Amino acid sequence: MNRIQTIAGLRENPDVDVLVIGGGINGISVFRELALQGVDVLLAEKGDYCSGASAALSRMVHGGLRYLENGEFKLVRESLLERDRLLKNAPHYVAPLPTTVPIFDLFSGMANGAFRFLGLSRRPGRRGALIIKTGLAMYDFFTPARRIVPTHKFRSRAETLKVWPAINPAIRNSATYYDAWVSHPERLGTEMLRDTMKEKPSARALNYARVSLGDAGLVLNDGLSGETVAVKPRLVVNATGGWIDLTNSEIGAVAPKLMGGTKGSHLIVDNRELHDALDGHMIYYENEDGRICILFPYLGNVLVGSTDIRVDDPDQARCVDDERQYILQSLSFVFPGIEITDADIVFQFTGVRPLPISQD
Repeated sequence: MNRIQTIAGLRENPDVDVLVIGGGINGISVFRELALQGVDVLLAEKGDYCSGASAALSRMVHGGLRYLENGEFKLVRESLLERDRLLKNAPHYVAPLPTTVPIFDLFSGMANGAFRFLGLSRRPGRRGALIIKTGLAMYDFFTPARRIVPTHKFRSRAETLKVWPAINPAIRNSATYYDAWVSHPERLGTEMLRDTMKEKPSARALNYARVSLGDAGLVLNDGLSGETVAVKPRLVVNATGGWIDLTNSEIGAVAPKLMGGTKGSHLIVDNRELHDALDGHMIYYENEDGRICILFPYLGNVLVGSTDIRVDDPDQARCVDDERQYILQSLSFVFPGIEITDADIVFQFTGVRPLPISQD
Protein backbone atom coordinates (compact mmCIF):
# COMPACT_ATOMS: atom_id res chain seq x y z
CA MET A 1 0.00 0.00 0.00
CA ASN A 2 1.59 3.28 -1.09
CA ARG A 3 1.40 6.67 0.61
CA ILE A 4 -1.52 8.02 -1.40
CA GLN A 5 -3.53 4.86 -0.79
CA THR A 6 -2.73 4.88 2.92
CA ILE A 7 -3.84 8.47 3.46
CA ALA A 8 -6.93 8.00 1.29
CA GLY A 9 -7.83 4.91 3.30
CA LEU A 10 -7.54 6.83 6.58
CA ARG A 11 -9.66 9.65 5.18
CA GLU A 12 -12.35 7.10 4.32
CA ASN A 13 -12.02 5.11 7.56
CA PRO A 14 -9.84 6.51 10.39
CA ASP A 15 -10.28 3.47 12.62
CA VAL A 16 -7.16 1.38 13.30
CA ASP A 17 -6.45 -1.22 15.95
CA VAL A 18 -2.94 -0.05 16.87
CA LEU A 19 -1.10 3.18 16.09
CA VAL A 20 2.66 2.95 16.55
CA ILE A 21 4.30 6.37 16.83
CA GLY A 22 8.02 6.38 16.06
CA GLY A 23 9.74 4.84 13.05
CA GLY A 24 13.05 3.94 14.63
CA ILE A 25 14.22 0.38 15.15
CA ASN A 26 11.91 -0.17 18.13
CA GLY A 27 8.83 1.23 16.42
CA ILE A 28 9.54 -0.75 13.26
CA SER A 29 10.03 -3.90 15.32
CA VAL A 30 6.68 -3.44 17.08
CA PHE A 31 5.01 -2.67 13.76
CA ARG A 32 6.54 -5.78 12.19
CA GLU A 33 5.48 -8.13 14.98
CA LEU A 34 1.91 -6.84 14.99
CA ALA A 35 1.56 -6.79 11.21
CA LEU A 36 2.84 -10.35 10.80
CA GLN A 37 0.26 -11.48 13.37
CA GLY A 38 -2.53 -9.95 11.30
CA VAL A 39 -3.18 -6.91 13.49
CA ASP A 40 -4.48 -3.78 11.77
CA VAL A 41 -1.53 -1.52 12.56
CA LEU A 42 -0.40 1.91 11.37
CA LEU A 43 3.16 3.19 11.83
CA ALA A 44 3.71 6.96 11.86
CA GLU A 45 7.16 8.61 11.90
CA LYS A 46 7.50 12.41 12.04
CA GLY A 47 10.77 12.41 10.06
CA ASP A 48 12.42 9.75 7.95
CA TYR A 49 12.61 6.17 9.13
CA CYS A 50 15.53 5.44 11.46
CA SER A 51 16.72 9.05 11.28
CA GLY A 52 16.95 9.66 15.03
CA ALA A 53 18.77 7.57 17.63
CA SER A 54 18.58 4.53 15.33
CA ALA A 55 21.00 6.22 12.93
CA ALA A 56 23.28 7.75 15.55
CA LEU A 57 24.38 4.81 17.66
CA SER A 58 27.94 3.68 18.30
CA ARG A 59 27.53 0.97 15.62
CA MET A 60 28.10 -1.72 18.24
CA VAL A 61 25.91 -4.83 18.49
CA HIS A 62 26.86 -6.06 21.91
CA GLY A 63 25.68 -8.07 24.86
CA GLY A 64 26.37 -5.37 27.43
CA LEU A 65 29.57 -6.53 29.07
CA ARG A 66 29.63 -3.67 31.57
CA TYR A 67 26.05 -4.41 32.70
CA LEU A 68 27.39 -7.52 34.44
CA GLU A 69 28.92 -5.16 36.98
CA ASN A 70 25.40 -4.02 37.90
CA GLY A 71 24.15 -7.60 38.26
CA GLU A 72 21.95 -7.34 35.16
CA PHE A 73 22.56 -10.94 34.12
CA LYS A 74 19.19 -11.48 32.48
CA LEU A 75 19.67 -8.38 30.32
CA VAL A 76 23.14 -9.53 29.23
CA ARG A 77 21.93 -13.04 28.41
CA GLU A 78 19.06 -11.67 26.32
CA SER A 79 21.30 -9.12 24.58
CA LEU A 80 23.84 -11.79 23.66
CA LEU A 81 21.05 -13.92 22.22
CA GLU A 82 19.87 -11.00 20.06
CA ARG A 83 23.45 -10.23 19.01
CA ASP A 84 23.90 -13.80 17.81
CA ARG A 85 20.59 -13.71 15.96
CA LEU A 86 21.66 -10.59 14.12
CA LEU A 87 25.01 -12.15 13.24
CA LYS A 88 23.13 -15.10 11.78
CA ASN A 89 20.20 -13.32 10.12
CA ALA A 90 21.85 -10.12 8.85
CA PRO A 91 25.45 -10.94 7.89
CA HIS A 92 25.31 -8.29 5.15
CA TYR A 93 25.11 -5.59 7.86
CA VAL A 94 26.32 -7.22 11.09
CA ALA A 95 29.74 -8.81 11.51
CA PRO A 96 31.93 -10.07 14.39
CA LEU A 97 34.14 -7.45 15.99
CA PRO A 98 37.28 -8.42 17.93
CA THR A 99 37.33 -6.08 20.89
CA THR A 100 40.43 -5.42 22.95
CA VAL A 101 40.49 -3.92 26.43
CA PRO A 102 43.75 -2.26 27.54
CA ILE A 103 44.41 -3.01 31.23
CA PHE A 104 46.62 -0.81 33.39
CA ASP A 105 46.12 -2.30 36.86
CA LEU A 106 45.62 -5.64 38.59
CA PHE A 107 43.21 -5.03 41.47
CA SER A 108 41.58 -1.70 40.57
CA GLY A 109 37.81 -1.50 40.58
CA MET A 110 37.07 -4.33 42.97
CA ALA A 111 35.53 -2.15 45.69
CA ASN A 112 33.73 0.11 43.22
CA GLY A 113 32.49 -2.95 41.32
CA ALA A 114 31.03 -4.38 44.52
CA PHE A 115 29.26 -1.08 45.26
CA ARG A 116 27.85 -0.97 41.73
CA PHE A 117 26.69 -4.59 41.95
CA LEU A 118 24.83 -3.75 45.18
CA GLY A 119 23.30 -0.64 43.62
CA LEU A 120 25.15 1.66 46.02
CA SER A 121 27.10 3.58 43.39
CA ARG A 122 27.03 4.55 39.74
CA ARG A 123 30.38 6.31 39.82
CA PRO A 124 32.68 5.25 36.97
CA GLY A 125 36.06 3.87 37.95
CA ARG A 126 39.08 2.03 36.63
CA ARG A 127 38.80 -1.74 36.31
CA GLY A 128 41.82 -3.95 36.83
CA ALA A 129 42.75 -7.32 35.36
CA LEU A 130 40.88 -9.40 37.97
CA ILE A 131 37.57 -7.59 37.42
CA ILE A 132 37.90 -7.76 33.62
CA LYS A 133 38.89 -11.44 33.64
CA THR A 134 35.86 -12.28 35.80
CA GLY A 135 33.51 -10.32 33.55
CA LEU A 136 34.80 -11.90 30.34
CA ALA A 137 34.58 -15.40 31.80
CA MET A 138 30.92 -14.75 32.64
CA TYR A 139 30.34 -13.26 29.19
CA ASP A 140 31.63 -16.47 27.60
CA PHE A 141 29.56 -18.57 30.01
CA PHE A 142 26.29 -17.16 28.67
CA THR A 143 26.85 -18.46 25.11
CA PRO A 144 28.35 -22.01 25.31
CA ALA A 145 25.55 -23.81 23.49
CA ARG A 146 25.57 -21.56 20.43
CA ARG A 147 29.20 -20.43 20.23
CA ILE A 148 29.56 -18.44 17.01
CA VAL A 149 32.43 -16.16 18.05
CA PRO A 150 35.69 -17.09 19.81
CA THR A 151 36.05 -16.93 23.58
CA HIS A 152 38.16 -14.23 25.23
CA LYS A 153 41.95 -14.18 25.35
CA PHE A 154 44.32 -12.47 27.81
CA ARG A 155 47.69 -11.09 26.71
CA SER A 156 50.77 -10.05 28.63
CA ARG A 157 52.24 -6.58 28.28
CA ALA A 158 54.87 -7.85 25.85
CA GLU A 159 52.29 -9.68 23.72
CA THR A 160 50.05 -6.61 23.69
CA LEU A 161 52.81 -4.23 22.60
CA LYS A 162 53.83 -6.67 19.86
CA VAL A 163 50.33 -6.50 18.31
CA TRP A 164 49.66 -2.80 19.13
CA PRO A 165 53.06 -1.10 19.41
CA ALA A 166 51.48 2.38 19.46
CA ILE A 167 49.28 1.71 22.50
CA ASN A 168 50.01 3.43 25.81
CA PRO A 169 53.23 1.76 27.08
CA ALA A 170 51.98 1.95 30.68
CA ILE A 171 49.73 -1.00 29.84
CA ARG A 172 49.94 -4.09 32.05
CA ASN A 173 47.81 -6.57 30.09
CA SER A 174 45.10 -6.66 27.46
CA ALA A 175 42.06 -8.83 26.93
CA THR A 176 40.35 -9.57 23.63
CA TYR A 177 36.77 -10.77 23.32
CA TYR A 178 34.24 -10.72 20.50
CA ASP A 179 31.07 -8.73 20.02
CA ALA A 180 29.71 -7.36 16.74
CA TRP A 181 29.27 -4.16 14.77
CA VAL A 182 26.65 -2.94 12.31
CA SER A 183 27.76 -1.09 9.19
CA HIS A 184 24.49 0.67 8.31
CA PRO A 185 21.99 0.52 11.20
CA GLU A 186 19.38 2.65 9.44
CA ARG A 187 19.38 0.28 6.45
CA LEU A 188 18.78 -2.65 8.78
CA GLY A 189 15.66 -0.90 10.04
CA THR A 190 14.32 0.06 6.63
CA GLU A 191 14.98 -3.45 5.34
CA MET A 192 12.83 -4.84 8.17
CA LEU A 193 10.12 -2.37 7.19
CA ARG A 194 10.25 -3.34 3.49
CA ASP A 195 10.15 -7.04 4.34
CA THR A 196 7.06 -6.46 6.48
CA MET A 197 5.26 -4.54 3.75
CA LYS A 198 6.11 -7.25 1.27
CA GLU A 199 4.85 -9.99 3.57
CA LYS A 200 1.74 -8.03 4.62
CA PRO A 201 0.73 -5.59 1.84
CA SER A 202 -2.21 -4.39 3.93
CA ALA A 203 0.11 -3.05 6.64
CA ARG A 204 0.35 0.74 6.64
CA ALA A 205 3.38 2.90 7.39
CA LEU A 206 4.03 6.59 6.83
CA ASN A 207 7.14 8.70 7.29
CA TYR A 208 7.00 12.50 7.50
CA ALA A 209 3.70 12.02 9.31
CA ARG A 210 3.34 13.72 12.69
CA VAL A 211 0.64 12.66 15.14
CA SER A 212 -0.90 15.33 17.37
CA LEU A 213 -4.08 16.05 19.30
CA GLY A 214 -6.77 17.84 17.30
CA ASP A 215 -10.14 19.24 18.31
CA ALA A 216 -11.88 15.87 18.00
CA GLY A 217 -9.06 13.45 18.76
CA LEU A 218 -5.78 12.41 17.20
CA VAL A 219 -4.84 13.69 13.77
CA LEU A 220 -2.07 12.73 11.40
CA ASN A 221 -0.29 15.63 9.70
CA ASP A 222 1.23 14.74 6.33
CA GLY A 223 4.51 16.62 6.17
CA LEU A 224 4.74 16.24 2.38
CA SER A 225 1.30 17.38 1.25
CA GLY A 226 0.29 19.44 4.30
CA GLU A 227 -2.93 17.44 4.56
CA THR A 228 -4.39 16.49 7.95
CA VAL A 229 -6.46 13.35 8.48
CA ALA A 230 -8.11 11.94 11.58
CA VAL A 231 -6.88 8.67 13.06
CA LYS A 232 -8.83 6.70 15.68
CA PRO A 233 -6.69 3.93 17.20
CA ARG A 234 -7.89 1.52 19.85
CA LEU A 235 -4.36 1.45 21.23
CA VAL A 236 -1.37 3.77 20.87
CA VAL A 237 2.22 2.56 21.23
CA ASN A 238 4.64 5.41 21.89
CA ALA A 239 7.96 4.10 20.53
CA THR A 240 9.71 7.44 20.16
CA GLY A 241 12.59 6.68 22.56
CA GLY A 242 14.13 9.89 23.91
CA TRP A 243 11.12 11.79 22.54
CA ILE A 244 8.55 9.80 24.59
CA ASP A 245 7.64 12.65 26.97
CA LEU A 246 7.43 15.18 24.15
CA THR A 247 5.22 12.82 22.17
CA ASN A 248 2.94 12.16 25.14
CA SER A 249 2.47 15.91 25.50
CA GLU A 250 1.78 16.35 21.79
CA ILE A 251 -0.90 13.64 21.68
CA GLY A 252 -2.49 14.72 24.97
CA ALA A 253 -1.53 11.62 26.92
CA VAL A 254 -1.59 12.10 30.68
CA ALA A 255 1.56 10.46 31.99
CA PRO A 256 4.40 11.23 34.40
CA LYS A 257 7.80 12.18 33.00
CA LEU A 258 9.44 8.94 31.95
CA MET A 259 12.67 9.75 30.16
CA GLY A 260 15.98 11.25 31.25
CA GLY A 261 18.02 10.82 28.11
CA THR A 262 21.70 11.51 27.64
CA LYS A 263 23.48 12.32 24.42
CA GLY A 264 26.48 10.44 23.12
CA SER A 265 28.61 12.21 20.56
CA HIS A 266 30.95 10.43 18.15
CA LEU A 267 33.63 11.43 15.68
CA ILE A 268 34.62 9.85 12.38
CA VAL A 269 38.37 10.36 11.99
CA ASP A 270 40.39 10.05 8.80
CA ASN A 271 43.87 9.19 10.07
CA ARG A 272 45.71 6.29 8.44
CA GLU A 273 48.21 5.89 11.27
CA LEU A 274 45.42 5.48 13.81
CA HIS A 275 43.44 3.18 11.52
CA ASP A 276 46.39 0.87 10.99
CA ALA A 277 47.37 0.93 14.68
CA LEU A 278 44.04 -0.73 15.57
CA ASP A 279 44.92 -3.87 13.58
CA GLY A 280 41.24 -4.47 12.81
CA HIS A 281 40.16 -4.42 16.48
CA MET A 282 37.88 -2.21 18.45
CA ILE A 283 39.71 -0.73 21.43
CA TYR A 284 37.32 -0.60 24.37
CA TYR A 285 39.06 1.57 26.90
CA GLU A 286 38.59 3.65 30.01
CA ASN A 287 39.50 7.29 29.76
CA GLU A 288 41.40 8.85 32.65
CA ASP A 289 38.09 9.81 34.32
CA GLY A 290 36.88 6.20 34.20
CA ARG A 291 34.37 6.73 31.38
CA ILE A 292 34.18 3.92 28.81
CA CYS A 293 35.23 4.99 25.29
CA ILE A 294 35.54 3.08 22.03
CA LEU A 295 37.36 3.34 18.74
CA PHE A 296 37.35 0.93 15.83
CA PRO A 297 37.84 0.84 12.05
CA TYR A 298 34.67 1.99 10.32
CA LEU A 299 34.25 1.99 6.54
CA GLY A 300 37.88 2.99 5.93
CA ASN A 301 38.03 5.57 8.73
CA VAL A 302 37.94 5.32 12.53
CA LEU A 303 34.85 5.79 14.69
CA VAL A 304 35.57 7.25 18.14
CA GLY A 305 33.19 7.95 21.02
CA SER A 306 31.47 8.76 23.13
CA THR A 307 30.26 11.34 25.61
CA ASP A 308 27.40 11.03 28.11
CA ILE A 309 25.60 14.33 28.74
CA ARG A 310 22.02 14.89 29.87
CA VAL A 311 19.63 16.50 27.37
CA ASP A 312 16.06 17.73 27.78
CA ASP A 313 15.17 18.11 24.10
CA PRO A 314 16.58 15.42 21.78
CA ASP A 315 15.94 17.64 18.75
CA GLN A 316 18.54 20.09 20.09
CA ALA A 317 21.26 17.49 20.70
CA ARG A 318 24.48 18.41 18.89
CA CYS A 319 28.15 17.52 19.16
CA VAL A 320 29.82 20.63 20.60
CA ASP A 321 33.46 21.67 20.81
CA ASP A 322 33.93 20.51 24.42
CA GLU A 323 32.86 17.01 23.41
CA ARG A 324 35.20 16.95 20.43
CA GLN A 325 38.09 17.96 22.67
CA TYR A 326 37.14 15.33 25.26
CA ILE A 327 37.12 12.58 22.64
CA LEU A 328 40.43 13.73 21.14
CA GLN A 329 41.95 13.84 24.63
CA SER A 330 40.81 10.27 25.25
CA LEU A 331 42.60 9.20 22.07
CA SER A 332 45.82 10.80 23.26
CA PHE A 333 45.57 8.70 26.42
CA VAL A 334 45.23 5.32 24.70
CA PHE A 335 47.52 6.08 21.70
CA PRO A 336 49.79 8.84 23.03
CA GLY A 337 52.20 8.79 20.10
CA ILE A 338 49.56 9.37 17.39
CA GLU A 339 48.57 12.98 16.84
CA ILE A 340 44.91 13.52 16.00
CA THR A 341 43.76 17.05 15.17
CA ASP A 342 40.47 18.73 14.34
CA ALA A 343 41.49 18.55 10.68
CA ASP A 344 41.28 14.74 10.86
CA ILE A 345 37.59 14.85 11.82
CA VAL A 346 35.51 14.23 8.70
CA PHE A 347 32.12 13.74 10.37
CA GLN A 348 30.47 13.97 13.77
CA PHE A 349 27.11 12.82 15.06
CA THR A 350 25.11 12.67 18.27
CA GLY A 351 22.56 10.12 19.41
CA VAL A 352 20.24 10.31 22.41
CA ARG A 353 20.06 7.32 24.73
CA PRO A 354 16.45 6.74 25.90
CA LEU A 355 17.18 6.21 29.58
CA PRO A 356 14.54 6.05 32.34
CA ILE A 357 14.41 9.20 34.42
CA SER A 358 16.52 9.11 37.58
CA GLN A 359 18.02 11.44 40.13
CA ASP A 360 21.61 10.35 39.36
